[in-house]
Amino acid sequence: MTEQKIVLITGANKGIGYATARVLGQAGNVVFVGARDPERGTKAAAELVAEGLDARFVRLDVTDLGTVEAAADLVDREFGRLDLLVNNAAVTRDQHHRPSEMPVDLLREVYETNVLGVVAVTNAMLPLLRRSAAGRIANVSSGLGTFAFLTDSASEFRAYATLLGYNSSKAALNAVTLMYAEELRDTPIKVNAVSPGFCATDLNGFTGVLPADEGGAHVARQATMPDAPTGVFLSELGGVYPW
Repeated sequence: MTEQKIVLITGANKGIGYATARVLGQAGNVVFVGARDPERGTKAAAELVAEGLDARFVRLDVTDLGTVEAAADLVDREFGRLDLLVNNAAVTRDQHHRPSEMPVDLLREVYETNVLGVVAVTNAMLPLLRRSAAGRIANVSSGLGTFAFLTDSASEFRAYATLLGYNSSKAALNAVTLMYAEELRDTPIKVNAVSPGFCATDLNGFTGVLPADEGGAHVARQATMPDAPTGVFLSELGGVYPW
């Protein structure tokens, strides 16, 4: 992006979300650092400001409609539009649970954040995105949620194939991405799933192979590609992933 954009990132106080905020801020954009914990969110935004970036904390718990609506009101009051929404916030509760042993309450908790939260934030921000000359929605997804992976018995990541909550919620997120892309196909808004790669974060107990900073750079690049299509799952390696 060659001109300053207004960006909102959910779950941006740490990990991939924070790294994405830094890269987009370094590009000269205004970045709203969405976080559910005011202390952590304020600290993260302050660190970015100390680097000379235009970063602003906004309290945003994707499972709390009150904070979602308040965040949309804040962006509206300050700028009247949103150019890029990065739906990054996600949780997993699959540790040590086989699919047959996964408590439904934990599964519901994963979906509340990874799927319903994305829908809630997207719907709240859509009026602002419509005021952008070229709005973008980037849903941070995972190859673990693709049917191409789930049906590949030879995959090197086969050990992760039974993460019922995380994988199925990312599969649902991929479907949500396609539906919004279809609804908005005749508008300037592009909607895609994006992959940061297998990054070491607290979400996976830091077992990933890429640093979060690299994952954030991948997300930022994919989210701002000037000639990106819509309704695809962009790969951190370039090109697209099969669904």
